[in-house]
Amino acid sequence: MTMKKTGWRADIAPYEKPQWKMSMWQIVNTVGPFLVLWVLAFLSLSVSVWLTLLVDVLAAGFLVRIFIIFHDCCHKSFFRNKWANEAVGTLMGILTFVPFHQWRHTHAVHHASSGNLDRRGVGDIWTLTAQEYVEASRLRKLTYRLYRNPVIMFLVGPIYIFLIDYRFNRKRAGMKERMNTYLTNAVIVGTCGLLIWGIGWQSFLLIEGPMFLLSGMAGIWLFYVQHNYEETYYENETEWDYVKAAMHGSSFYRLPRVLQWITGNIGYHHIHHLSPRVPNYHLEKAHQANEVLRDVQTITLRTSLQSLKFRIWHEEKKRFITFREMKVMKVKLPQMKAAVKLD
Repeated sequence: MTMKKTGWRADIAPYEKPQWKMSMWQIVNTVGPFLVLWVLAFLSLSVSVWLTLLVDVLAAGFLVRIFIIFHDCCHKSFFRNKWANEAVGTLMGILTFVPFHQWRHTHAVHHASSGNLDRRGVGDIWTLTAQEYVEASRLRKLTYRLYRNPVIMFLVGPIYIFLIDYRFNRKRAGMKERMNTYLTNAVIVGTCGLLIWGIGWQSFLLIEGPMFLLSGMAGIWLFYVQHNYEETYYENETEWDYVKAAMHGSSFYRLPRVLQWITGNIGYHHIHHLSPRVPNYHLEKAHQANEVLRDVQTITLRTSLQSLKFRIWHEEKKRFITFREMKVMKVKLPQMKAAVKLD
């Protein structure tokens, strides 16, 4: 079943309207429990560090949900009012260590170029094609392999991205974006400083450290797995199509009900990419109401683990391949290129 380019707008339009009461309730049932769990984590330190880690796991889940609210605000889909999205988005960004304006820009680029081979590199996972990998220097290949290593991506990645990379403005950022980054950094430093002064640096690290790392790992995993499955969508600029990129380059990640709630329905990623203006609490409704929107790649917790082995995009096969497959193909690709030159 294929989606008509002229029909998808009408199918999804009814779900693009944020509802004030639902948005406010989501803030209450997300930020409220997170703050309570943070206090409980502190109180549990006098009982057992293991109990604190257990509370941290729960709090990390709510921190992921806070990021989904932040994410919706970046798309102006959480509230109808522009300033409400910016204010709430900035506050949620402080809680998740992400500057609102900076992330909004790079994520907008991601949405506008997802699956476009000629526009890779901003707000996405670094991906090389088979030909690019063959032609890469040894250093570039090693760097790419390290980048794609699960330990680096999911353990080192959150630390680098959230603690270091997001602290600096991108080149050519406007004044408003720069000031938002400075404000976010200042409030983060001030808040962390007060907490360290109040409860001590050891207690602070035992509470915030695991919470931050677990939520960061979950966030990167969700972003990774919803675009990096075997038969995802990539095309060159001349062939790239927005609807196809959304429907075939973004998966439907079917999660257990609890995890679906914690992740703010982001598993309906194809709907989100088709229309970022749909609030997270309407994504499931849009999916269920339209049969054509259900005709997409579906992955589960079990099948999503397979995505870890797919590292390189093969342009001719139109699918991701493994490094092991690349070893078999690496001789053939230069030969094929040489044959083209001879012709």
